[in-house]
Amino acid sequence: MQGLFFETDTGVRYFLRALVMVLGFWTAWRAGKAVAEGWNGYGHVIAYTLLLAVAMQFMHYALFQGPFISPFHYIIDVVLLMAFSISGFRIRRTRQMVQNYYWLYQPVSAFSWKKKD
Repeated sequence: MQGLFFETDTGVRYFLRALVMVLGFWTAWRAGKAVAEGWNGYGHVIAYTLLLAVAMQFMHYALFQGPFISPFHYIIDVVLLMAFSISGFRIRRTRQMVQNYYWLYQPVSAFSWKKKD
């Protein structure tokens, strides 16, 4: 593909790395949102994020010749993916509580709600 879309091979690698990151973050966001829609708790969010981090490690290994089993990189992936999955979970759960129990709760922020006065 050299010369067709990018001048050098490093341009393709940067583009693919950015694409993999966006797909991973989007998948984590959707996983957190899906757990909230199923009325499950944080345990499911954590389990799904840990599995997604393994899949991301494999993507780094398969596409970029990175280490497959690296605790340091796995922890970085888990922390970043956990931020997106918990954010998706909290935003969806807040909307659920405010929309389904509108007589009881009102939104405080995108991440929380409180009882109505």
